[in-house]
Amino acid sequence: MGIQRGSIYALVAIGFNMIYNSTGIINFAQGEFVVLGGLMMVTLTMNLSLSMPFAFLLSVLFVTIVGFLMERLTINPVREPTVLRLIIITIAVSILLKGLAMCIWGKGSLYMRQFTQTGPIEFFGATIMPQTLWIIGILAAVVSAYILFFNFTLTGKCMRACSINRDSARLCGINDRLMVMLSFALSAGIGAVAGIIITPIIQMDYGRGALLGLKGFGAAVLGGLGNSGGAVVAGLLIGILEAMSGGYISSHYMDAIALIVMLFVLFVRPGGIFGKSEEIRLKEF
Repeated sequence: MGIQRGSIYALVAIGFNMIYNSTGIINFAQGEFVVLGGLMMVTLTMNLSLSMPFAFLLSVLFVTIVGFLMERLTINPVREPTVLRLIIITIAVSILLKGLAMCIWGKGSLYMRQFTQTGPIEFFGATIMPQTLWIIGILAAVVSAYILFFNFTLTGKCMRACSINRDSARLCGINDRLMVMLSFALSAGIGAVAGIIITPIIQMDYGRGALLGLKGFGAAVLGGLGNSGGAVVAGLLIGILEAMSGGYISSHYMDAIALIVMLFVLFVRPGGIFGKSEEIRLKEF
């Protein structure tokens, strides 16, 4: 249970880091991308009876286009962007997407079957659902692709350069607005993946985006903004803490205890567990 939730928080955190690494801002509509991915997957598989792999690709593509349109219609037109102004825009988009999801899919929770229709797996006395293995495997694939993209591709390095200093990156010939557009599209796709793989376990409804976004943001901050490895460790840590608090204390305090621990760590180390100061970051670049 804790690994399942933690893996989702890690994926959401990676989506936050994707945009932060190219723009330096936080996209508070990231949770809604997760919801849209799950709801679209339900529609394609349960209502239209499409195959799982095809529906998976279409759902990710749909949400990626939503992220692209979000950047083109709300972020790109801002001619004198400031961090505060852009963050407020993402909050407004989050509210809009939540309302649209409610109008299209309704207020009820939607069910989707698991990827593999087999029974639980016994492993050293523990019972593991097949969907959990899918979640862990997809998380590993996304993290690997994320690290390779930002460290070994020219586009990824350009996005990192825009995050550190957009003016300098622009003077070097980098199209900073194109990098911002790509970051929103890619982060939306990652959010869609998270929503798709968690829907068979928790079911999905229009209102889950806020809490999933909060937990993902907490994992991103706890692991160090911009650090994908730290986001994964922090996401898993939050998920495990939630499961332990629910088992040993009460399920009513699962969210509170995880957030209290996160705040405590941030008071001790504001940059997060694996965070680095801006000075070190600039030297590494």
